[in-house]
Amino acid sequence: MYYFCLTVNVFMIMKRITVFITIIIILIACNQEKEKKDYTLQGFVFGTSYKITYLNAKQSYQKSLDSLFFLVNKSTSTYIPTSDISKINNGDSTVVIDAIFSEVFKKSKKIHKETNGFFDPTVGNLVNAYGFGPKKELKNLTNEEVEQEMQYVGLDKITLLENKIIKESSKVYLDFNSIAKGFAIDVVARFFDDKKIASYLIEIGGEIRAKGVKKENEPWLIKLVNPVNSNSNDGYKTINLSNKSMATSGNYRKFRVSKEGEKYVHTVNPKTGFATESNLLSASVIANTDCADVDAYATAFMAMGLEKAKNFLKNNSKLEVILLFSDNEGNVKEYSTYTYN
Repeated sequence: MYYFCLTVNVFMIMKRITVFITIIIILIACNQEKEKKDYTLQGFVFGTSYKITYLNAKQSYQKSLDSLFFLVNKSTSTYIPTSDISKINNGDSTVVIDAIFSEVFKKSKKIHKETNGFFDPTVGNLVNAYGFGPKKELKNLTNEEVEQEMQYVGLDKITLLENKIIKESSKVYLDFNSIAKGFAIDVVARFFDDKKIASYLIEIGGEIRAKGVKKENEPWLIKLVNPVNSNSNDGYKTINLSNKSMATSGNYRKFRVSKEGEKYVHTVNPKTGFATESNLLSASVIANTDCADVDAYATAFMAMGLEKAKNFLKNNSKLEVILLFSDNEGNVKEYSTYTYN
């Protein structure tokens, strides 16, 4: 009888312990669920600022994002002498490129072809010569010097073979700055998607990609900069970017004036080699696609100018644009295919 009672007591104690442990596990799981919160990370990368907001996440992913930024820089930054692109530009043909470089290069080839060469990362030598690259040469190029440099412009002069870049001439210079920033945003977006984060907004240097909605189903809204008063915080237009990417290219901030009074803008026309200002002040491209793509299209439109950009858009309805230009009287006008909400 005593043995039976002891057995029953032990059984009851074990059952209670099991129930207690189960309750503890449930409480811990519930507590972990409650610990999910919203994060905003800010800092500087790629020579500019970034602000990344993501909702309902288990933790801050700052260290992970820093690692991703490092990998993009290591592969594509012309400002880092030891990066893959810098080694390739300096004539090292033994560099085995990584997946980042490969994807950026293939995207560049695709958009180069689509835009009939108006997007071309091989204008790097001219970008440097005009003072907008890492070398800061600040030359006032003559027509003959531009013609000389144009011998090395053209993405068809570079091929990718067995994970190595083959250049027709060692003087061909690659510059992914007009697409790599957008691509870095895509890398972060893919990381968040892998972490099952349903709502985020990623902004690096004015290029943006957003997914989902904010609290209470509010969309991710941003304000487009006013090119007439670019220092104003009031903005020009309000854009709904939920589940979209946007990139803006403009010459109203990045330009320099020579001693002779000639104005040079940072967008180099790959067809002519000149960095002269057109009537197009800025090009904002919005689409439900990768940010790298809209980044490249925005650059291409600035090189095209207003009329060529409008003609291109007739056959590319997937892209929404806001093109701001100056008319003959100097007034700012807008050509837009974007529907404001």
